[in-house]
Amino acid sequence: MKGFKVKQLKNILSPQDLNNLSDAELQNLAGELRDRILETVSKNGGHLASNLGVVETTLAIHRVFNNPEDQIVFDVGHQCYAHKLLTGRQQEFDTLRQWNGISGFTNRKESQKDAFGAGHSGTSISAALGLAMANQLDGKNNYVIAIVGDGSFTNGMIYEALNNCNKKNLRLIIILNDNEMSISENVGGLSNYLSKIRNSQNYFNLKHQTQSFLHKIPLVGDGLVEGTRKLKKHIKKRVVAENFFEHLGLDYLGPVDGCDLKKLESVLSEAKSKTNCCLVHIHTVKGKGYLHAEEHPEMYHSSGPFDLQKGIPKKASENSFSAIFGKIMVETANTNDSICAITAAMTGGTGLDQFSQTHPERFYDVGIAEEHAVTFAAGLSANGKTPVCAIYSTFVQRVYDQLIHDAAIQKLPLIMALDRCGLVPGDGITHQGIYDCSYLSTIPGIEIFSPETDAEMKQSFKQCFENKKLAVIRYPKGAEQPYDRSGFIDDGDLSYQDFIEVDNDPDQPEMVIITYGRITRNVYEAIQLLAANNRIRLIKLVKVYPLNIPKIISLMGQPKLVYVLEEGIRSGGIGEKLAAAFAQTEDFKPGKVRIRAIENPLMEHGDLSALYECCGFLPQQIADEIVGILGNK
Repeated sequence: MKGFKVKQLKNILSPQDLNNLSDAELQNLAGELRDRILETVSKNGGHLASNLGVVETTLAIHRVFNNPEDQIVFDVGHQCYAHKLLTGRQQEFDTLRQWNGISGFTNRKESQKDAFGAGHSGTSISAALGLAMANQLDGKNNYVIAIVGDGSFTNGMIYEALNNCNKKNLRLIIILNDNEMSISENVGGLSNYLSKIRNSQNYFNLKHQTQSFLHKIPLVGDGLVEGTRKLKKHIKKRVVAENFFEHLGLDYLGPVDGCDLKKLESVLSEAKSKTNCCLVHIHTVKGKGYLHAEEHPEMYHSSGPFDLQKGIPKKASENSFSAIFGKIMVETANTNDSICAITAAMTGGTGLDQFSQTHPERFYDVGIAEEHAVTFAAGLSANGKTPVCAIYSTFVQRVYDQLIHDAAIQKLPLIMALDRCGLVPGDGITHQGIYDCSYLSTIPGIEIFSPETDAEMKQSFKQCFENKKLAVIRYPKGAEQPYDRSGFIDDGDLSYQDFIEVDNDPDQPEMVIITYGRITRNVYEAIQLLAANNRIRLIKLVKVYPLNIPKIISLMGQPKLVYVLEEGIRSGGIGEKLAAAFAQTEDFKPGKVRIRAIENPLMEHGDLSALYECCGFLPQQIADEIVGILGNK
């Protein structure tokens, strides 16, 4: 991006400072906002394309409305960067997504100008409706504005909320940000419908041209404008049929160019005059102002740090767990025509790009509709298919009911491929994949696998395809971590390694450490830090539920300490399940059982090292805790 001669952003300390800016100054400010967003995201990572697309929209909202008295709710919350820069957070913006820095999403703790926190899709209209109804009950005349991407309109919760928005005298304005993208390209009938609306602007353009002409007529112009409003319905019926939103009882304005400040301000001002809930349909360009993001918006939806000049390399990592999963799916589907893949608007993120191209007739991107995805997969299973549903761990929280009601109760085989499990750097509190083992293990008949290596991942999928049960295979973002695994002895659903002096009895370890998944490397490195005379056996679980307690106990002897470490929440986790099982086994009496897990599940954002340190998961922290438990000096 080119620099601007006049710097406006440093003078914007609150949204009210926007009101006296000229058109030229506002355009300069839009450029500065894009520059600052680009500079920060290229260093810290974050959501880029969506934020570049809503710069002018954000400026228009803050000029027409009075925030925080008028409350702004962002769906998902990831497109709020310009909002943060305009609402007193310029100095902290360089800390975006960093430990103890500002969040990449709206956050009520961070500012009163963030009316409602978010991180998952589809919540905005429900929340905004609640805020607006509370205002109405309190006799307040403030507005509530919900900004919703068209991708979120594939989420069922949006329609549940819209169905309740037909209240009179409700000061609620919904801005439908139509950029033809969610994360992957939008799909389905709603996407096609919005495309038709975008191409049917005759009515909207005619209305504004007529009003502009009549206002210019001396003396009688304003009266003529009022008179023409009485003809509005008749004219509209002649030009374009009543649309879906109007059938729900909402007023509808648009489509309008969301990057045209003057036009958008005019339309938002008109929306304020409505007595009903009003939906303003805008059209924006994802990635606007940064050519790489405009050409490949899906790559810049959420990125790590990158070179601003070169952009993100087009070739994704071939070694990530997501990529390995994609290869497994393609290879298996090549010889098994019952394999089907389902995802929820995350084709690229889950590694299913190649599958979607190789087996398009068996690939289903259902949009941001996780609940539908799982029940749809259960339907495929009921008619003999082998569905694999790939969703990020944080979003699987939404499908607990479907997994019980539609899969488990009916004993339908279904494989859930859970990406981004464990601690997730950057995105923070709403995206941590730390709950799944705890709540999914309560589902009757489910099997949960947590492979640490590519080989374990391939074996886990092979076993699940063969067993035909309700199963979960969970894995973190990133790739297999390198360290010396040559000492591990494979024993089916688990493996183990001894760190014992040659002349000591390997069947009587002084200490047994049990863990699973990515955190195993930290445990391994912690063992290297412990005194050489500690007799230690490390057990790494691959199948973490149901637990094979007899096998695990057979490998433990009678140790002084059993130390369980897991990268998940403690409450209801695998550690607590192991501790409960040990306590109920009469002939197994270890000296102590200790669990190191995530005690405070509301983990904020930061890099992985900072998150590990907060949880006590760094190798030195693990070693120090074990030494303290054993009473070593």
